[in-house]
Amino acid sequence: MELLTPILQAIGLFVATNIDDIIVLSLFYARGAGQRGTTRKILLGQYLGFGGILLAAVVISLGARSFLPEDALPYFGLIPLALGLYAAWRAWRNRGDDDDDEAKVADKQVGVLTVAAVTFANGGDNIGVYVPVFATASTTAIIAYCLVFLALVGLLVLAAKYVATRRPIAEILERWEHILFPLVLIGLGIVILLEGGAFGL
Repeated sequence: MELLTPILQAIGLFVATNIDDIIVLSLFYARGAGQRGTTRKILLGQYLGFGGILLAAVVISLGARSFLPEDALPYFGLIPLALGLYAAWRAWRNRGDDDDDEAKVADKQVGVLTVAAVTFANGGDNIGVYVPVFATASTTAIIAYCLVFLALVGLLVLAAKYVATRRPIAEILERWEHILFPLVLIGLGIVILLEGGAFGL
């Protein structure tokens, strides 16, 4: 019964701070459509990135603020911004290439580290929410939070796969993925930078 409260709180916190990830992960699925191992790469990348978020939140909540100063969080927005600009450049470079050749497929590969980087960069709000919760929770409760979060990461990836594989949604994502993917990443980076007041914005 003592753990029931943190478990329920963990579920609520996870949903509130990660629901937007479904869109980003769905775009990763659209980008990796028809490629072997897409789900595995997205799952590994999501766990790697979210593991980094949890590690940062736990370390900061334990008082090691020098590890990751709060003022540094907004600058994580530079990661999806850079990835989005790079994806936009590649889409523009290949704009006249309608052939389904190996180079085009290679441009659309989904990488574990890319997913992890975007997940971690998008986790500034997660860290901001988790730190005060962890700072006031017992060690047992923190462990419970982390275990629930990690279990829900898998469900989040499955939910994104479900969304991305519904025929009407999949057709839209497949047709417009080369535009939506960089736009979402660029928008995400800008929002993270602006909301955090990076560069005095």
